[in-house]
Amino acid sequence: MKQLLVVLIAVLLPLTGFATGAESGGEEILWIDVRTAEEYSAGHLPGAININYTEITVFIGDHAESKERPIKLYCGTGRRAGIAKQALEEAGYRNVSNEGGLGDVMAKQEQQQQQ
Repeated sequence: MKQLLVVLIAVLLPLTGFATGAESGGEEILWIDVRTAEEYSAGHLPGAININYTEITVFIGDHAESKERPIKLYCGTGRRAGIAKQALEEAGYRNVSNEGGLGDVMAKQEQQQQQ
């Protein structure tokens, strides 16, 4: 099942501009997978970077110089992305969203394709 999900992600997301590279108000969206490195290796959004939610405030500056840059977070279910979102907001980042779990992101992508 995980292999099927990985294949679907790899094939479908680049077609929609849903992964990193899509723009929001002129700034490139930064997609961050806040799961463990092992989970990330098993499958992730094309173009997404991996920063474990427990280390998000330590490493975010390497990828987002502007605290206004749009950042979209996801994990397995949305719980860890929510924790990371709160930490980033407390650090002054203003354009952060919790996109939920990887399955949620896939479902949103499918809805956009059908429209």
